[in-house]
Amino acid sequence: MVELWHAINPTEDLTMRDRFNSILESIGLLTIAVVALELGQTIREEEVQRQAHVSGPTRVRRFLSRFLVVIIVALSIECLVSVFELAHKNASQLPQAASIGIAAAVLLAAWGVFIKLNKSAEELEPEAMEKTKQEDQKLE
Repeated sequence: MVELWHAINPTEDLTMRDRFNSILESIGLLTIAVVALELGQTIREEEVQRQAHVSGPTRVRRFLSRFLVVIIVALSIECLVSVFELAHKNASQLPQAASIGIAAAVLLAAWGVFIKLNKSAEELEPEAMEKTKQEDQKLE
């Protein structure tokens, strides 16, 4: 938050590029904070509130899906921040920033394959899915 205030404070004697870099840095830090918060919330909901142990296929799919959504979004934001920052500082490092985006894309594709291949497990255990849906209604 201090980094963001430093960037937008009109009394600071900074160039526009320095302000932009400070804003990008604060976005990166906020992304990391949100990822940590979301992962903590996911673990709390699954393990504490539901008192569930991630052992059945339905639980594993739900937990991995929530986990991967957070990670993929964080990697995507970090890729964008890195590209903007490196485009102005050191364009020779853009392939490294692009590799973060490629990692996010590979994770997204792998997650899609995982969901597609595990769809049959949902059909094998419909009672577990129904129980999970009932637990969701109780938490709301």
